[in-house]
Amino acid sequence: MKRSMVLIVIVLILAGAAVYQNKGKQSEALAASEDMLPKPGYTAPTLQLPDLNDKETAVGGKREKLLLVNFWASWCGPCEIEAPDMQALAEEYGDKLELYGINATSMDRERQAREFVVQQKLTFPILMDRDGKGTDLYKVNQFPTSLLIDSKGIVRERIGGAISKGQWKAIIDKWLAVEEEQSSST
Repeated sequence: MKRSMVLIVIVLILAGAAVYQNKGKQSEALAASEDMLPKPGYTAPTLQLPDLNDKETAVGGKREKLLLVNFWASWCGPCEIEAPDMQALAEEYGDKLELYGINATSMDRERQAREFVVQQKLTFPILMDRDGKGTDLYKVNQFPTSLLIDSKGIVRERIGGAISKGQWKAIIDKWLAVEEEQSSST
């Protein structure tokens, strides 16, 4: 009886040590993967994606305006709620901001994505991520995910989930002011 109790205690201690050791490795792996995110202060990955007419469009890199990239899917409830705000932002900031909606077509149905665009009356460029390259490169793990990229190609904001139009306006206005200040000082 005593021997079996000692044996059970030893097994429990060893199992606990193994779990503790693996937990540390998982935390390290998670931290490493988070470091790989295109995040504020780092250069946005560049890629080419087709629009709804199969015309290739460049995402990332240097450009003349701020770029708001919005990853979405037609089955995503928060994306549906956010879509009218994205359209309003595109209309309001059109001369100062490019807005690309990137449909996660590899996780969606293209026909439903196209219907979503029509139903939501979206007029800004919609790009199709048919092979998942964009969502992989930008490490998108929730929808919507949006990135605000400055004219130098640097990610300035990364937003997971939907936020209000007012919050977007505050973020965009802040970075437009920074861009204007930088261009007037050079």
